[in-house]
Amino acid sequence: MEWTSSTGRKLVLQEGDITRIPVDAIVNAANAALAGGGGVDGAIHRAGGPEIMRELDAIRERIGRCPTGSAVATGAGRLPAKFVFHAVGPVYGGGRRGEAELLASCYRKCLELAEERQVRTISFPAISTGVYGYPLREAAEIALREVRAHLRGQGHVQQVVFVLFGREAYETYHSVAQSHKEPDHSEDQQGAG
Repeated sequence: MEWTSSTGRKLVLQEGDITRIPVDAIVNAANAALAGGGGVDGAIHRAGGPEIMRELDAIRERIGRCPTGSAVATGAGRLPAKFVFHAVGPVYGGGRRGEAELLASCYRKCLELAEERQVRTISFPAISTGVYGYPLREAAEIALREVRAHLRGQGHVQQVVFVLFGREAYETYHSVAQSHKEPDHSEDQQGAG
């Protein structure tokens, strides 16, 4: 599924392995300790190699933990990218602790990092929807809203790819994207996901 903004910038949804998609920057669903983990985080570290963790070690020495809702940048090691943006999403607690704003902040911060580094293509996973328990539909609403808002403006980022792990995640994001279609600028391509 693909959506094109009025400025010609694209948002793409696809199911797959984020470590195999060539882009300028890959977003990692990291933990606040920047210490590696399971899920997307573990996959990115395995595929990218130890160079990424060495850079994170240096960042941890300088700043300690990364606050929830924020992100830090490293090189991408052996990944098909230049950068990895390690975003710390919120642990879901029923929506009462400002989780929605923290999740939105993750996307905004990664897009800021992308603009600072003149990134043209960036891939996102479904941040916080794994072990952190954020409901898929609510997370998709936030993620797609923030990314579309960014793509409506001007900047270096020309394409954002949501690489979703598993059919349920893809179908949920696709459903949310379809429910917020904007006539004249949206396009649904069969087989693109």
